[in-house]
Formats: sequence, C-alpha cells, structure tokens
Amino acid sequence: MPPTPYIISVPSVALEKLRRKLSDAEFPDELDTHGDIEQQWNYGAPLSDVQRLASYWKDGFDWRRSEAKMNELPNYRTKIDVDGFGDIDIHFIHQKSQNENAIPLLFVHGWPGSFLEVTKLLPLLQGSPSTPAFHIIAPSLPNFGFSGRITTPGFSLTQYAETMHKLMLSLNYSIYVTQGGDLGFYITRAMGLLYPSAVLASHINMVRANAPTFSSHPFLATQHALTPYTATEKAALDRSSWFLNSGSGYRLLQSTKPQTLSYAFADSPVALLAWMYEKLHDWTDGYAWTDDEVLTWVSVYYFSAAGKNAHIRIYYELGHNPTELIPTRERMSEWIGEVKLGLAHFPREITTVPRIWGRTLGPVVYESDNEKGGHFAAWERPDVIAGDLQKMFGKGGPCYEIIKGKTGYS
Repeated sequence: MPPTPYIISVPSVALEKLRRKLSDAEFPDELDTHGDIEQQWNYGAPLSDVQRLASYWKDGFDWRRSEAKMNELPNYRTKIDVDGFGDIDIHFIHQKSQNENAIPLLFVHGWPGSFLEVTKLLPLLQGSPSTPAFHIIAPSLPNFGFSGRITTPGFSLTQYAETMHKLMLSLNYSIYVTQGGDLGFYITRAMGLLYPSAVLASHINMVRANAPTFSSHPFLATQHALTPYTATEKAALDRSSWFLNSGSGYRLLQSTKPQTLSYAFADSPVALLAWMYEKLHDWTDGYAWTDDEVLTWVSVYYFSAAGKNAHIRIYYELGHNPTELIPTRERMSEWIGEVKLGLAHFPREITTVPRIWGRTLGPVVYESDNEKGGHFAAWERPDVIAGDLQKMFGKGGPCYEIIKGKTGYS
C-alpha cells in the first residue's frame, strides 16, 4: 500500500460517550496536606487538578479544534509488512523539504508522548543558507496514536525497529538519521544495531548508560576512576535515584501485568488522565502545561486507533521477547559501534548520568549540556533539539561529511 493522505476524524458518538463517562466519574479522596502542593504530588496527581481537567474535558475542551490543527500537518497512512505479524497500519507525519537533497530524519516518540512532539521541530528544521534542511518523518508507533493495534504477542524491539526501517524504505529513504527519547531511545538504538548501513547517525535526548568498566571500556574506566563528578553530574545521579525510588512504579506495572491495568484505561477516562498527567508534571522542568495541551495529549491516547490501553503493552513485550541480537532491552545501553551518536543532556530527564557514562554507548561525536529541560525535550526545548541536529549535520559539524557523501546533501 503506497502512503496516502490521512485525516484524523474521531466519530461524534465517541465524543458523546466520553462526556457521559466524565459525567458519571467518581473521584477518590486524598489526604489533607494543608495546602502543601509538593506533598500532594508526592502521593500522585492531586485531586483538585484532576477534577479541574476532567471538568474541562467534559464541558470546555474543544477536541475538534485540536483535531483540525493536527489535520493541518502532512498526515499520511501506509501499511508495513512486519515479519510474523503481517500488514500493520502506520500513521505518520511526513514534512518533505523543498530541498530534494535534504537529510531524511526519523523522529521516534515515547510514552506517554506521541507524534505531536515533533510539531514544534517542524518549522525549525526546514533549512536556511546557514543550516541544514531535513525531510522529517514522525510516525505514531504501532499501538499508539493513529497507527494500528498489534493483535498477537511478541511484538518487541526487533519488530518496532523493523517497522520503522521499512517505513523509511517505503518512502525511498534507504539511508537516514534518527532522533528519539524514551521508547525512541530504545527503538532508534535497535535500528542502529540491526540496520547499521541505513542509520548514518542518531541523536538521543534520554541517555540510558552505565558506568564504564575496565573489562569493556578500559580507557573510559580509567578516566572515570580519576575524574571526580561535577556538581551537575552529582545532581544527575540524584535525579536518577529519585526516579528509581519514587517515580518508576508505572514501569513495573506496565512491564509485568499490563492486561490488569488495561481495564482501568479502557473503562475510565479519568484513570487515563491521572496516569498520564502525573508524568507530564513530574518529568518536565517546570514546563507550564496548558489544560488544552494536557487534554490534547491525553485525547490522542483516549481516541487512539489502537484502543485506549494498547500503548502500555510495549513495556511487557520489550522485557519478555529476547532475540539473539537483542537479548534484553539493556543491550541498547551498551556499545553500538557503527552509528555516530549525538547526546543531549537535560537536568530533569527521568534518569540522567555523568557525561563519561554516555560515551559507553557508541562513537559519540556531539554532546550538549543544557541547564533547563526534561523528558519531553522536543516539546519543552525544541530550540535545543533543533540546534543539536543543525550542529551535528550542518557544515563544519561532525556528521556533515558522512551526510554529504551518502545523501547528496550540500
């Protein structure tokens, strides 16, 4: 199936049903923290916030306006044949540059994000006399957004990587670069491992790496042993410790018994709202979310073509389907040597590491250290992500000659 233009159109009956469910919603109580907002957040999404958002979702939020704005984007749909799973419907954004020799860039979102995260990058990466131009492809992952639902078990990193690679091939991009965070970190890293001749370079904004060891990285391990952590790096380790001890319970649930959790999401829009809203708050660096932004993000999940709960299964699949090349998802946090790598460090990412740890991932050719920013970097700091890509691939950048030689970009 060749790519065809796609229009997002949620049936009116689905909107009416959502309003009825929100009208019938029952809310829990919460402890009296005497107005201590920080203490409220320690327990999870505060009742007053969730009630306000649910009320606005029911009576004020205009999905049709958000839908119309999404339909201004270059939306497409195609079918990708994945080994063992057949044809899968894939929705994607494809902003093609007027420069035919522009750099093909695959943007891969994570959870609880979506293709929407790329939208702030689109106007920044069109190119200029001094900056490179990009053809930008940003899919809804299978089981997310407006892509199809996977109906059989076993769809894991290998299959996500295969789907994304075949999508690029279907658009006649046999070589390309990638950008990703969260699940996009794992998927784009898997693509670099499985398709190194196609993935010329990758930029990531969630740096999942381990300390170098003398057996695997003796030179880096020596540097690591002799170089004290900076104050910023100590804060990074504190942030990672916070996430492990206080912010990662969702991951245990979604990676062990996703079906049990699915009943809440399938039946209750408030459950989905609270589950996602907590992460939007906790994983950003003071980003001033508007109610319309929050509800647009949540609505993309609620009205997903794959269903309201399909998105959480990826955590289970990534942990239970080993292959020879990808025995565990932790393989993505080890050395992958053929793909040039750019790293963006943000202080409020869910896990952050000392800089030298990141160099155990592969041949790092570019790094940016940022004083502000969190997990949804393309949404919070599109200026940084766009700037990193321009510096990596522009004239004088560490990947310019690679790109120029293989894509014709000049």
